[in-house]
Order: sequence, then C-alpha cells, then structure tokens
Amino acid sequence: MNGDYHASRLTEDHRRGAVWVALWRYVFRRRIAADACVLDLGAGYGDFINSVTARRRIAVDTWAGLADHVAPGVEALVTPVTDLGAIADDSVDFAFASNLFEHLPQDAFVLALREIARTLSPRGTLTILQPNYRYAFREYFDDYTHVAVYSHISLADLLTAHGWDVTEVRPRFLPLTVKSRLPVWPWLIAAYLASPFKPMGKQMLVVARPR
Repeated sequence: MNGDYHASRLTEDHRRGAVWVALWRYVFRRRIAADACVLDLGAGYGDFINSVTARRRIAVDTWAGLADHVAPGVEALVTPVTDLGAIADDSVDFAFASNLFEHLPQDAFVLALREIARTLSPRGTLTILQPNYRYAFREYFDDYTHVAVYSHISLADLLTAHGWDVTEVRPRFLPLTVKSRLPVWPWLIAAYLASPFKPMGKQMLVVARPR
C-alpha cells in the first residue's frame, strides 16, 4: 500500500504502539523465544516488531517509509510478501501478519503462504491477526483496500487446504481498531485479554505451521 493509504486510512497513532507494547507483555513474549528470528509481514509503522525482544527481527512492507519507523536493529525489507527471496530458507521461527491478508487477492495470499513456509524453521509458526468478517461485517469495507473476506472458519480452512496445520483459533481476540475513544491502558488490555467474554472482539487470531 502506498503513502496515500497511510495518510488517509492508516495514519500514525501512538495508541497503536501502546496496544502492541501491552500485547507483547501479556501475549507474545510467552510465544517468542529470546533466540528466535521474528518476521513481521505488512509491518506498517513497525508497532509490533518494535515491541519484540528477539535475536533477529525482520520487518517487511511495500511502503517506502518502513525504514524510517522501525527501531534500531530491525531489518527493513521493502518488498511484497509474495517475494521473500531476501530471507533464507528455514531461518524464521515466528512469522506474524496483522491486518494484511484481507488486502490481498486469494491467489496472492496463497503465493505468500508458500514463501512464508519456505522461510520457516522446523519450529516455525505463522500467527495471523485480522478482522473476522463474521463479527466485523458492518465495518469491514470501511477500509477501501479490503479485497478478501475471511471468517475464522474460512481462514482456517484455506490454510488447511494449502498445506498448513492450524494449531490455534481465537475467533474474538481483539476489538477491530484503535480509532475508537476507548482507553488503551495496559491493565485494561490485560483484563480484556483474560476475559472469556469479548463482545467487542472483531479481530481473530489464527496460528498455523507448515505440514
């Protein structure tokens, strides 16, 4: 996505960074080993990858401004997720894609899955966080760059059909956006994540590994 998208839809927002710091603290630091190589696909402003502590961190995006926003020590690769040739085979332990694959036609998504599978180490996994159409259908196309529709069921089925084992599905993981007026206090995020009831949860979390 080009700079116009970042100016109109994906504007820089310190609240987003605060959310990712809390998510690292309460969720992802338990899933990512200190010696891991972490790959952030569609990294945008680098909010996720900048919050991560790991041996190696790689951010991928088509946005030319990527390198200006990632933290020191993060490798910035300006390339589509369908072309990860700069990343060696079997070198990534934790691949992550937040709000990415709904922006890709399905054939491009499948091609990206092949590339991601190639880069993953034997212990490697792919974690996907994105809108769940089942719960976000009213707002889904407020983002004019959404071209594909997935629920937690269809996303898991697509992954399975293309050679992945789905190991975790959380249909309601997070609210849809940080653009609301809801506070992003860390303790509130922790309480939300711990609660079995997520009435505002419109983003799903799906974890898979290549078969």
